Amino acid sequence: MKSESAWHFDGDLKQALVTAARLIVETEGAAALSLRALARATGVSAMAPYHHFKDRAALVAAVAAAGFDQLYSDKIAALAAAPGDPAQRIVAGSIAYVRFVVDHPELYRLMKSPELSDRAAHPDLAAAAARPGASLYAMLLDLAAADRLHGVSPIVAGEIMWAMVHGIGTLSIDAYLAEPEALASAGAAALLAGWGAL
Repeated sequence: MKSESAWHFDGDLKQALVTAARLIVETEGAAALSLRALARATGVSAMAPYHHFKDRAALVAAVAAAGFDQLYSDKIAALAAAPGDPAQRIVAGSIAYVRFVVDHPELYRLMKSPELSDRAAHPDLAAAAARPGASLYAMLLDLAAADRLHGVSPIVAGEIMWAMVHGIGTLSIDAYLAEPEALASAGAAALLAGWGAL
């Protein structure tokens, strides 16, 4: 972890605190995250984090939102590099999702933590968490509009896809599965083929 003297805030203390909090989560786990630990890690006063986060729940929500922002960014980059066909882009997005989980296990556990299940209490988190799924739903709508999605609605197909990548990712970081990206690719392709999209 960075030493206290290594943190330079450049006028945006809140963002620096979120970045430092994420580092704590990724290196020590979510249980190690507290406003006081964050103050110690960044070398600010014990009360400074409270000016930006009213409590630990608000801090955790901000870290989770940052995680979803990166997940979405990673997914969009993967989609941009994939062929233009929606089905192929869904496969690429599935691989990117699982890769994110594997690369950021503690952050992902925090993002999906039951303590954040009430998204209505954290509007910024709710908005960030919705973006990855919305991009998937848009591609499934494109397939449905082209009569390439049979026997399932775009909403249900999206839920099945999300369950698959979430399951592969979490089983992988719990050491139950190997080669998660290959499984994500094969699983997404199998589902899409079964629905008539491939």
